[in-house]
Amino acid sequence: MMQVCKRLRILAVVTAVALASAIPTTGAAAGGDGAVQPYGTNDAGGFRNVLPAGENGLDNALQLAQFQLAGTYPPHSHDHTHDQIPRYFKDATFGIKAGDVASKTSPRSDVTIVRDKSYGVPHIYGTTRPGVEFGAGYAGGEDRLFLMDVLRHAGRAELSSFAGGSTGNRAMDRVQWSIAPYTETDLQSQIDNAGKLYGPAGVQVVSDVTNFVAGINAYINAALVNPTLLPGEYAALGKLPQPWTPTDVIAEASLIGGIFGKGGGQEVRSAQILQALEQQFGAGAGQAAWSDFREHNDPEAPTTVSTAFPYETNSPFSPTGSAMPDPGSVNFPSDGPPLASSSSLAAATDTPMQQAIPNDGSIGSQLLHQLVAGPPLASNWELVSARHSATGHAIAVMGPQVGYYVPEILMEEDLHGPGFDARGAAFPGVNLYVELGHGRDYAWSATTATSDNVDTFAEVLCQDDIHYFYKGQCLPMERLDRQNSWTPSATSQTPPGSETLTIYRTVHGLVYARGTSGGQKVAFASARTTYFHEADSALGFSRLNDPGFTTGPRQFQQAVSQINFGFNWSYVDANHIAYYHSGWYPQRAAGTSPDFPVLGTGQFDWQGYDPALHTITPLPFQAHPNAIDPDWLVSWNNKQAPQWSAADDNYYYGPVFRSQLIANFIERALAHGGKMRIEQLVSAMDEAATQDIRSVQLWPVLKRVLGTPTDPRVADAIATLDSWYADGGHRRDLTNRDITKPGTYQHNDAITIMDAWWPKLLDAEFHPAVGDGPFNAMQTLLPFGLPDPGGQPTPPDFAVGWYGQVSKDLRGLLAAAGQGPTPADPNSRIYCGNGSFAACQGALQNSLLAALAQTPQQIYGQGACTKNPQASCFDLNTWVVAGGISIPPFPFQNRPTFQQTVEPSRTLPR
Repeated sequence: MMQVCKRLRILAVVTAVALASAIPTTGAAAGGDGAVQPYGTNDAGGFRNVLPAGENGLDNALQLAQFQLAGTYPPHSHDHTHDQIPRYFKDATFGIKAGDVASKTSPRSDVTIVRDKSYGVPHIYGTTRPGVEFGAGYAGGEDRLFLMDVLRHAGRAELSSFAGGSTGNRAMDRVQWSIAPYTETDLQSQIDNAGKLYGPAGVQVVSDVTNFVAGINAYINAALVNPTLLPGEYAALGKLPQPWTPTDVIAEASLIGGIFGKGGGQEVRSAQILQALEQQFGAGAGQAAWSDFREHNDPEAPTTVSTAFPYETNSPFSPTGSAMPDPGSVNFPSDGPPLASSSSLAAATDTPMQQAIPNDGSIGSQLLHQLVAGPPLASNWELVSARHSATGHAIAVMGPQVGYYVPEILMEEDLHGPGFDARGAAFPGVNLYVELGHGRDYAWSATTATSDNVDTFAEVLCQDDIHYFYKGQCLPMERLDRQNSWTPSATSQTPPGSETLTIYRTVHGLVYARGTSGGQKVAFASARTTYFHEADSALGFSRLNDPGFTTGPRQFQQAVSQINFGFNWSYVDANHIAYYHSGWYPQRAAGTSPDFPVLGTGQFDWQGYDPALHTITPLPFQAHPNAIDPDWLVSWNNKQAPQWSAADDNYYYGPVFRSQLIANFIERALAHGGKMRIEQLVSAMDEAATQDIRSVQLWPVLKRVLGTPTDPRVADAIATLDSWYADGGHRRDLTNRDITKPGTYQHNDAITIMDAWWPKLLDAEFHPAVGDGPFNAMQTLLPFGLPDPGGQPTPPDFAVGWYGQVSKDLRGLLAAAGQGPTPADPNSRIYCGNGSFAACQGALQNSLLAALAQTPQQIYGQGACTKNPQASCFDLNTWVVAGGISIPPFPFQNRPTFQQTVEPSRTLPR
């Protein structure tokens, strides 16, 4: 991105000279009072939030030049700085306090947009529902027009045509074309079918989209006349913003929903892991070993609710409809020409989602690092019921993690008018409704669920490689092409070029792999329940914003049940807390495996599947994990409920999960009749945000197995790790007051030891027992986790990393040696030392010695940390720079992007 910024600097200075002269001020008219309401109208109070780095996303060419030349930030582009930490969370009450009005405009007669001086948040008041939507679109354009343009092009898999042909942009196009390829007709069909599928509610959503798009276009028209309204990045690309269309909204929804709201779809990979284990151990023992690592339904896994909600409980090894790939037959065809960063081998063995992400600083590269490699598994929320709160009213701390962007990929808005009383965050470009926030006297949030709404069907080929059998007919696959072309610009010096991305679609979904099954040629197609239905979730968001609909926890559950993406939704009002797990989850054909490919010949389709409308009969409302008013609730992307099975691509719902870090804090606070205050709940989140799960949850069992070593180097390392554990296992520097420069962590030596040791520990514990093939195969779905010694600096999320596998295996070893209880649902074998305590202990001690030989330069000295090789640099949270303004990285925190603290004390009449 540095080269991009240099080019932007040159261009911005030139453009700024032109802008320094008189500029017409055409735009929205100054607003009258209209429907504007006084501060706090219809708001019960007790709502606060924070959205770094700030609300503003507009940097016109003059502001861009000022930043590039002098480091001067545009107003509200990064408000939340270190000197504001004592505030933590800002007031999120409806409206603006007297004296805090910065501007008031009316882009149309039925809407007024008022912005506050403090943070620049748009408060939108409509006298009509269309006016509210028009204002939401206009405000979205004001705050995020260029980012919205990036996202709509990324959603259409044409980022390279918009932002240049860099390897990263082209890789982003490949990922999107592999998960949500649509023709313009496909996108329009989602709009056309809304009324058919959902009646008047669907018609209302289409009207909302139409008025929302009109608001965006009104802002674009104003910006084309008044350059101070136009983001400077357009000039850098040599482009102007083009009119928005309703299908652009659908395209962006497909990008966000296709990544954040799904789970599963890796049945072929899982089958390859099983086959590798069967080759190593034999059929029966191989299946047992696969079940050990799979953690499909581990009774020790921490869950959000304690009530069982059985789902996908069929045997993984059921022969009904089975279409297991023949060993060695599978290849993964690329949807485009080879990229400079990939090899022909990678193209054959990886899908676009699994290939290495280019590190060229392009927008596409940064999006991939955030959307594919990172934050979908970092949201959390924690709620405490009224009976366990010190105030006698329910309290909550909650928020989604979607990455850190400049400008932020979420925007804040405050919407009021017929059918609207809501304030909070939404993705720009689809911000028709507040997606995460609060209503009059209630608040809601979400975490990504990862539950299984994607399956693999094996299409039996006929005639040639692009025809397949379905219900007795030999049907042609549909070929979908995306043609992209690019030319050099100030931000991308990639030579002119073009390419065509191609993917094939069957009645079930998208072909992502080919091979044979039982000797027959097959194409493996990915079927996602939300494909062709990414826009349908608008129904649920509309109801969350409507004070007439959401009047309590049960109505909240009904509202979010209309959201077909897989999310864990939380709710709090003065008297209640609630939870509902949303998503369209298929009811599979009787007796079929939920873990491996099934035949796509028709008789094993999902229940109620209609290929014409891409609809199913999903799991009914009450079968979804849900709860109202338990003692407390926590979700950090953990398992939802007992017997709610982990999706086929999820090998990490075992006995150790990071939600325990928050849950343990709450349990301690409530022990012996204790009551929690909101500041304690903030601390529960905040403490866990810097903890290393390997220290907090795993060190005690690791220490027991290591025993008392004779080698003083190992003994010293154990003492160092022990001290870190006793101090909370944090990765933080409490002495550093300059957040723009990484300090040195307290317990830095222990952290360095653990980071170097972890991959060596896993290798020593499991590799000898399972062999090369299975050990390597398992890492395709169960990576070692972050930090990655010798890899690129990346903040760890501690969601995935063999934590449960290590815990259960070593506790089983200790139990076999008479040194502890047997784990619930123990493994079929002990892997460490092949069951020998002495051999395991020796292997772990030797692996720790090998880790001690690693230097900080070897562990951390990559990328931006070449000259500062230490964990605090390696962990830094960095910003995706989706424009010309950049912000320095900040110290590691594993916490949400947008966050609310909620402590309402009353309910309001409707």
